[in-house]
Amino acid sequence: MSSKANTTIRMFGALHTIRKDRGLATEAEVTVPQGGCAASAIARELELPFDKIEAVFVNRKVYALDHVVQPGDRVAFIPTGIPGSARLLLGIDSAGQSAKSIS
Repeated sequence: MSSKANTTIRMFGALHTIRKDRGLATEAEVTVPQGGCAASAIARELELPFDKIEAVFVNRKVYALDHVVQPGDRVAFIPTGIPGSARLLLGIDSAGQSAKSIS
């Protein structure tokens, strides 16, 4: 990714704690190229453990990590371990199939 940051990334729960424990910012600015990039590429760049990521919010919708993030999108990584009722409310169980708005 290039040098000028254009997208803010937030981490919740265990992912927030992991970054904090490593002495890293819990909110990061990254550069997403004009054609976009997969959320998994951003997670890799931020050194987030894939086994601790359940899904990703992009512009208030939940997606799997293969979702393409565009410059300026609102992005937040969701950790594993979300309780059952919250998973259904947030649409996490269907993240691999389609997006669900949480607005």
